[in-house]
Amino acid sequence: MSEVKVNKISPRSGTDVTLGDSGDTFTVPTGVTLDTSNSTVTLPDGSVTSAKLNNDIISGATELATEPADTDEFLVSDAGTIKRIDYSLIKATSGLTIVDVWRLTEDKTKTNGVITSNLEQPDTDGATTIGSAMTQSSGIFTFPETGKWLIICSAQIASGGGAGDSVFLNTQTTTDGTNYDDAASVRSDVPDGLGDTGSSFFLFDVTNTTTHKVRFEASGMSDGASRIKGDTGYNATAFIFQKLGDT
Repeated sequence: MSEVKVNKISPRSGTDVTLGDSGDTFTVPTGVTLDTSNSTVTLPDGSVTSAKLNNDIISGATELATEPADTDEFLVSDAGTIKRIDYSLIKATSGLTIVDVWRLTEDKTKTNGVITSNLEQPDTDGATTIGSAMTQSSGIFTFPETGKWLIICSAQIASGGGAGDSVFLNTQTTTDGTNYDDAASVRSDVPDGLGDTGSSFFLFDVTNTTTHKVRFEASGMSDGASRIKGDTGYNATAFIFQKLGDT
């Protein structure tokens, strides 16, 4: 075995030096240190494997002592392919992400049909929402994002029609943007001059925000005393939308 001892190898011309030929193997003995701190070393693709990573590759790094920012990135193996993912996509969420409330601002009296006006989000007594808000146009409510939504309708109703006069406030949903069906209902059978309060609940799987919508319809009112109570100062008749999970 031949041995070559030199202090420096420099190219005869240009800036490149080639060591050996394709297929050759250069062995660096144990205890030898290659100082490349002031140089750039290019390794062949696929040559760095897990066996070549030290066990302190993570524990030896600088500690992050606070919760990561949403745009901080992690490495994951996606079916064997290394990819990066933002923290925002894997972090746990606590509590409800979206809760929105709307209310009827005026009494709906002796008028059956879909409630198309006098709707607002509460703006008194410290009212608030969580996350993105619902939107509505002529009483048709649009969801801000897909998911499993709990729809609660709470209503104050006065019947006023005597025995057999039932007033309903129906929650109607559509999955095609056109055809609506009764999904839940608040019903009151109280006699003239008296009032009643009731609630209805429906869990709606909103898979498409363009086609999946909700509206509220009054029915059964027969005389001037029948009404569904509305007010701008408090929630007499209110509609609550809560996103409970993903679709």
